[in-house]
Amino acid sequence: MTYQYHDETIVKQLAEDTVFVFGSNMAGTHAGGAAKTALLHFGAMKGAGRGWSGQSYAIPTMNEHLQQMPLSQIQHYIEDFKIYTKNHPKLKYFITSIGCGVAGYKVEEIAPMFKGISKNVIFPISFRPFVEKTLPKLNQHFLQSLYQEDVILNDDAEAKIQTLELTDAEKSLATIILNTPMYPEDSNGRDRQFEIQDILHSLNAKIFKLSIQDDSDLVFGGAILALLELYHLNEKDFVDIWTGARVVAPPRPAHQAKK
Repeated sequence: MTYQYHDETIVKQLAEDTVFVFGSNMAGTHAGGAAKTALLHFGAMKGAGRGWSGQSYAIPTMNEHLQQMPLSQIQHYIEDFKIYTKNHPKLKYFITSIGCGVAGYKVEEIAPMFKGISKNVIFPISFRPFVEKTLPKLNQHFLQSLYQEDVILNDDAEAKIQTLELTDAEKSLATIILNTPMYPEDSNGRDRQFEIQDILHSLNAKIFKLSIQDDSDLVFGGAILALLELYHLNEKDFVDIWTGARVVAPPRPAHQAKK
């Protein structure tokens, strides 16, 4: 099933028929992140840590003591939400990256739980590989096609990606990487500049020759960091793929990896 996606920028207004879906704690404090946005702009109520309120819907990812809930419990609340979307088909649901901020879970742990949900949802772009298509293998051709300065830093990079000799799955992955916020901040508001600089310094000695002095280099490095995090790779893995020494399979979803 094909869904709609958003680029994970902070929103303060949505169409009247669109519900803001956020991760909450059972105490309903709504003190930070998407929960605070829900409180300030979408009618979430203090003390209501679960379900519909105003133009928002809370999915608990932390308990009343502000401690991380186990994934099995979060899955239960997501299943309730799936039923809600099915029973209210005239509404749309703008889903934030619930559980991936203060609660501390990774996208690959949360996103697969939403598989099979009604089509009237708008997912964060980082969820796309886990609710729609499987990630492709990483090979030398993909890396060297994508990580050219005339692609990542192109004024119309998404259109440029479509001209590359890549499979549809690889083009989808390239677009996801391009749309994953990393610099100047990631989607959770964290400053990743020093991580990006470390990655570029490491790769500069082996592959690239960047000055690492201006924003364009950091944007480029952010696109590399996005890939590394998505596939659980380090700089050495990246170099091995770039040089053709390895082909890397996509990471297994968390619920399969633990079996």
